[in-house]
Amino acid sequence: MAPKDIKKRIADGIVVTAQQSRFYVDAIDAPATKEIDVKDLALSVSGRDLLSHANLTLRENKHYVLVGRNGTGKSTLIRALAEGRIPGVPWSLHMLLLGQTDFVNSSTLDESLAALRFEDMTVLEHVIRSDARRERALAEVKYLSEALDNTKDPLAVIAAIRKLKHERLTRAYDEMTKIAARRSGARGAKARKDLIAAEERIAASAALLQQPTSETDAISIQEETREAVDTLTDIQTSLDAMDSASAELRARSVLYGLGFSPEAILRPYVTLSGGWRTRCSLASALFQKADILLLDECTNFLDLPAIVWLQGFVQSLTETTVVVITHDRDFADAVADELIVLRENKLEYFKGNLSLYEAERHAKTKYLTRMQAALDKKTKHMESSIASALSAAKRTGDDKKLKQVASRKKKIEERSGLEVGLKGGRFKLNRDLAGWHLTNRAEIEIPTVDSLVKVSIPSEPPDLRFPGALVALEKASFWYPGAKTMTIVDVDLVIHPGERVGIAGLNGSGKSTLVGLATGVLKPNKGNVTHHTRAKIQYFSQHSVEALEEKGKTDGELTALKELMTVSAGELSEQEARALLSGLGLPGKIASDVPVAALSGGQKVRLALAKLIYSPPHLLVLDEVTTHLDADTVLALVETLKEYQGALLVITHDRFFMRCVVEGESPYEATEESDEEDEEEARGQWQANPGIVYRLIKGRLKALDGGMRKYESIALKASNKVGVLR
Repeated sequence: MAPKDIKKRIADGIVVTAQQSRFYVDAIDAPATKEIDVKDLALSVSGRDLLSHANLTLRENKHYVLVGRNGTGKSTLIRALAEGRIPGVPWSLHMLLLGQTDFVNSSTLDESLAALRFEDMTVLEHVIRSDARRERALAEVKYLSEALDNTKDPLAVIAAIRKLKHERLTRAYDEMTKIAARRSGARGAKARKDLIAAEERIAASAALLQQPTSETDAISIQEETREAVDTLTDIQTSLDAMDSASAELRARSVLYGLGFSPEAILRPYVTLSGGWRTRCSLASALFQKADILLLDECTNFLDLPAIVWLQGFVQSLTETTVVVITHDRDFADAVADELIVLRENKLEYFKGNLSLYEAERHAKTKYLTRMQAALDKKTKHMESSIASALSAAKRTGDDKKLKQVASRKKKIEERSGLEVGLKGGRFKLNRDLAGWHLTNRAEIEIPTVDSLVKVSIPSEPPDLRFPGALVALEKASFWYPGAKTMTIVDVDLVIHPGERVGIAGLNGSGKSTLVGLATGVLKPNKGNVTHHTRAKIQYFSQHSVEALEEKGKTDGELTALKELMTVSAGELSEQEARALLSGLGLPGKIASDVPVAALSGGQKVRLALAKLIYSPPHLLVLDEVTTHLDADTVLALVETLKEYQGALLVITHDRFFMRCVVEGESPYEATEESDEEDEEEARGQWQANPGIVYRLIKGRLKALDGGMRKYESIALKASNKVGVLR
């Protein structure tokens, strides 16, 4: 293993082990397979176990969604997979991880490519050149073609083919080093022998490279020239196989689908903002052809039309295995063939999507719980009757009754357990429980359920004392200095106490500007904006999280508790601050001992919320609050916001979150029927009336009659115009 690789693996603390045998196909020369089947996988980071005795299975061309709580190791798992750290994964597989697609010049053959500066590339060039295999092949074709066409130096082709072969030998040696480092026993001994042989070939190649071409004999010149021609033909064939000629057309199609305009793709890459660079990185991943595509939070920074287009694109990848990590529940449900659930350090598999998994798991748990309760009741009754019969038999000395008691005890043992057979019928011992067992029937195993995510916030803002709208925009217009067009045009919007309002629209359509007007940060150039004199308004955005990250970097000792106590300025006691942080999922030592810089993205979101709602505002503005939150946390946040008695202004591209929080849809509506007890409990709680979802387009605010589903259909039509080109 190369020293740099060793240092990198020690530095990040990732340790991966798995069951191996001589049948595992992790060699370069192994038969081509696109499937992964790793047994007894263990994964740890800095001594903390993320996976233990897990089985990782990825079938060819299946689309998987990997779900699990924040911090369980989802991103670490796919990173280890992409970096080739998991033993037993075929080296012949071409895997691509979102975020590992930046342009890298690893070839010294093409001087023009080496001289190309990062800041000189346009967005389109950045995406096209992100395909390292294609770029290397093009550089090799150019290098060999120029050597073959060189009429001034007939021996230039000899130097070219020798240099090309030397580079290939060096790359192959690096691969062999990694394989030899992970093998032991007879296979390890053979791998090390192969490594020694490879070192000898590299040494011979280096010596040949240093030899002047003028000293080459005629036979060698003829053989190496023929080898150069054959190599050039092989490279051109591989370029045809990867459809290299259509690269620019495919890159444009992906960029347009992700929301880039024809003018934007020709601008320098360095002029892009962070969000658009993320889109460009995603475009680079989608542009390339891979055996396994790994997408970690691919919907971040995308607006709904781009998400819907990406949804269709992933569904169209019929010849690629895809693994997706996402917090967008609707997106996950649409792209998943199978679900991989990371919980309790294991990987569980389910054929279907997340909503179906939760519905079936809930139904199974409910069914088995009722079966266990009925069995316990039946057993208790039988034990009571046995005790009475035993007492009577002992009192009268009746041996016949004692035999009956013994018979009944045996029946309890025989009839305790699962009462349903393998095919759903009545249980039969000789059919449904073959082999040796401690009991006659299988025990009822109720599926374990993860403890519910806790998200609780103060739900009742202080009294306003007199009625009135919290915010009222009347024919409000706004434009930035020097701008040729207005960002906000004649907007009318009124938000009353307790109301729910949602705003949907493209990135850059002016949503943040509209929020700035509503919160009083910006003043309209035309029209009026009025606020209730006693209304308290708080605004959550991604800048809230970024500000925490900056504070964490400058103050390494800053903790969540210390930050909240500072912000509250004496309004909260330490006990009250701890209670609030605990309710948001930052309990005990996490709040008081863990530095803010060490908190996960989801934990920073919770702290940012705590800073806003320790004193409940009358209007809480939530701008993309679900970013960095896992599915369970989003669900818990939905539940707690339903009980929030203040007004909510929600800006999000998450369809599930918007429908549940603003439109009042039940988060379980698509998966299960509510229990009568749950409905009765809900009737006793405060409930907001269903709100209105608006669409901001060309600076104008329009109410959507069909709500978020209507906006989704509009986004689908827009994405269909772009289409999917593979």
